[in-house]
Amino acid sequence: MYRRYGGNPAAAIILIAADIAALILVLWIIFFVFDANRANDLVNWVHHSANWLATWSRDLFTPDNAKWRTVLNYGLPAVIYLAVAQAVAGRVNR
Repeated sequence: MYRRYGGNPAAAIILIAADIAALILVLWIIFFVFDANRANDLVNWVHHSANWLATWSRDLFTPDNAKWRTVLNYGLPAVIYLAVAQAVAGRVNR
């Protein structure tokens, strides 16, 4: 049976960091799509963290619909972080 965090501890740290980054980005997408209260401290913290994590991709896509723009511009880095972490962790485990 495959265990995501099994093997080398360094690989596990890489995967956990990517999972946390992706979780923050996905949380921001959910908060934005469902119009979460931005005055809330948690929503505000997630928004600022997601902005930092997605600095390089925030204006990559520019559809007219703000919700689609958020899904694309914050979803892409989440997927890339997970894919790169998986590749790096695989190399570390070898």
